Amino acid sequence: MHAGTQIIETERLMLRPFDVRDAGSMHRNWISDQEVQSNYGEPAYEDVGSVKDLLLKWISSYSRSEFYRWAIILKDGGECIGQIAFCHVDEQHHCADMEYCIGKSYQNKGYASEALGSVIGFTFRHTGLNRLQAFHRGRNVSSARVLQKAGMKYEGTLRQSYYYSDTDEYDDRVYYGITRSDIGWTI
Repeated sequence: MHAGTQIIETERLMLRPFDVRDAGSMHRNWISDQEVQSNYGEPAYEDVGSVKDLLLKWISSYSRSEFYRWAIILKDGGECIGQIAFCHVDEQHHCADMEYCIGKSYQNKGYASEALGSVIGFTFRHTGLNRLQAFHRGRNVSSARVLQKAGMKYEGTLRQSYYYSDTDEYDDRVYYGITRSDIGWTI
């Protein structure tokens, strides 16, 4: 059923398991950025030491075949510019929820959709999962373009289902999904 986090190469990217040596470029490029992390739904990390602690947690999880979390590495220069992961795997129903983020300096260059499309292909070739899904918050319309470019289909909106505690505001969750049959693959 599972293949675990394996190396995936695209034209411009190397998707691979995180390494503790990624802490510096993660901190420099995305994980310390309040806006990027807020859009991702995670806290910003103030120092490289706390990033290393997070990495050690992730790295220890790679021994589980159902754990999927890739560092998005630029082939040109070796910088870690973001991540892509399955935040939840539903083994009973053979589906997974996906999440991703890219540093601000690397956005609007097609990196996120390139990474997402390659992970979708990997998943349907190497695992027994039948469905992948993701949502973006209503105000993060650039994420909608990423999901669409990767071939995912709009499936619905849960109105005012996301709460921003820092601003006391509600936002929509806009859902997209893709199934093995959408791209003509069978198990």
